[in-house]
Amino acid sequence: MEDIEEGSKENRPTSTISETTAHNSEDAYPHLFWVAQPLTDIQIFALLLFTLFAISLTLLLMYILNPDKEPLPWQAHYLILILTPFRRKIPPSFPPDDLDSLPPAGVFLGVFSTDMSLERRMLIRTTWATHPRSRNGAGTGDDGRGTSRTVVRFILGQPRKGWERRIQTEMEMYNDIVILPCPENMNSGKTHAYFTWAAENAWVPPAYFNSSGPVSQFSYSSQSTSAPRPAPHDSHFAWVDHASGHPRPWVRPDYVAKVDDDAFVMLAELESRMRVELYATGHEPYSPVNTTTTSTASAGIQLGLEPSGSMVWKEDSNANPAPSFPRDPLVYWGYLVKERFMAGELYGLSWRLVDWVSTSTAVKGYIQGAEDKQTAKWMTIHPQAGEIRWASERCWIYDHPRAGTVYSHGFLFPSHVERIKQSVLSYIEAASKNYSSSPIQSSIYGLGIPTPPLWSQSSVSTFGVKYQAPLQDITTAESEEALVEGSEMSRIREGTRADVAYAWRHREGRIGRYLNRRVGGTVVVHFIKKHMWFLETALALLEADDYSDFELESLPNSSRETMNVGLSSVWTDSSVFSHKNDSSIVGLIP
Repeated sequence: MEDIEEGSKENRPTSTISETTAHNSEDAYPHLFWVAQPLTDIQIFALLLFTLFAISLTLLLMYILNPDKEPLPWQAHYLILILTPFRRKIPPSFPPDDLDSLPPAGVFLGVFSTDMSLERRMLIRTTWATHPRSRNGAGTGDDGRGTSRTVVRFILGQPRKGWERRIQTEMEMYNDIVILPCPENMNSGKTHAYFTWAAENAWVPPAYFNSSGPVSQFSYSSQSTSAPRPAPHDSHFAWVDHASGHPRPWVRPDYVAKVDDDAFVMLAELESRMRVELYATGHEPYSPVNTTTTSTASAGIQLGLEPSGSMVWKEDSNANPAPSFPRDPLVYWGYLVKERFMAGELYGLSWRLVDWVSTSTAVKGYIQGAEDKQTAKWMTIHPQAGEIRWASERCWIYDHPRAGTVYSHGFLFPSHVERIKQSVLSYIEAASKNYSSSPIQSSIYGLGIPTPPLWSQSSVSTFGVKYQAPLQDITTAESEEALVEGSEMSRIREGTRADVAYAWRHREGRIGRYLNRRVGGTVVVHFIKKHMWFLETALALLEADDYSDFELESLPNSSRETMNVGLSSVWTDSSVFSHKNDSSIVGLIP
């Protein structure tokens, strides 16, 4: 029997053995054979359903987590000032009456850039970093005194291979680039590296003028270093001082700020707002100590020139003595988002905060992640976190009109904001009578008043909709005017009866738009993703006429020809504004 059974095994067909082996292999390695089998219709359908479910879930989570689902009631920002998450009040008018009697703030502004962004750096150098209307303000300006201590530098991480020589050549040419000791990045520590670098290396020009207002003396006021060679877009006063052959030492800045290179900054507006924050107390807005103080730019200033060509700073006997400050200001300035952090397009820290950030070991645990949110975390772990002043500028920082974001609207000027204020106040006064006892739900800033859709609307742009020019056959100048919030040109639409000539003729000039003030308008336009958008912003904020044709007609004939100075040809020479009292300096400006 054993022989028969053995013979049976030996004589068993090979196919049967192969099938047995294959069967055993399938049992041992089922995953190797499943993929080779064709998918059934049910399996394909299941995969499609799973894919659709995953996509839907992702989109749902993105929608839920996206804080910007609806347009902001941005028009209400001009009447509601957030002091803390629980305290709000109507903001004081800006600028305060004594602004130009206060000493200029020292501002070190770092523009975050990359090795390949030469073209954008050149646009910045030749527009807002140096233009008189950016540095001096509107009208005749202040001759650049306010921004005489404001410097702009480009902040880069380590250049990539192949870019080092180009960046080095650019540094030699413009003397305005800082290379940080870290790889180029956005949210992996570049911001912390910048403030750490600034704590040792950030310097600004000294106060070139005495002031009739109080001169602050802080713990860092005595720190100084030899004056470096100025950058081409530095203050012309710094260049005059440099040309003297024995320039005054540079000192520590009052603020170190960072700004993205897709932002357009009006330097006089930025410096003036940071200046008043140095003199504010506690968490209250700044209030002038003496509202009768003259607000002319030359108040308290006596600037002369020795035969050798060096500047002389003479003490003004009428100037107020320096007050005693028990401690340095703690200011965190920017656009407050969701009452949680200052938006990353531009924010600044006062010097004492910068110095602390650079040395705190606790801060080093919060350098990875969204850099603007991380900076806010630094403020919350500061030993005197409750004393830090979160100074928010919600009104005059916004996105480009073409951006289509929740923060986007037309280019904004003080004259239209005054009209907005009157409209919003009228609505609140009328609505408060009807909603005084209503719940706070669905209300604006806890006032118990429903937010009208009108407060979110713009005459220029629509949230989530690509911008379209009002008409296709208008000139470049008219298309620029159409981007101005509230302008007649911005209200023209295709298919409607539109008088373009009337809208253009009755536009406001810069003097009217700024209500005959030097500052008080747009500080930053953000989300400028195209160079054309950047040039549009420059034209709108820097190059418009002081008076429109309609406004000129109301002026005496003898004054009309001299009222509009064409800055496109002379803007690099700031002497066109008002070197009336300093005629001997004009010839020294390089």
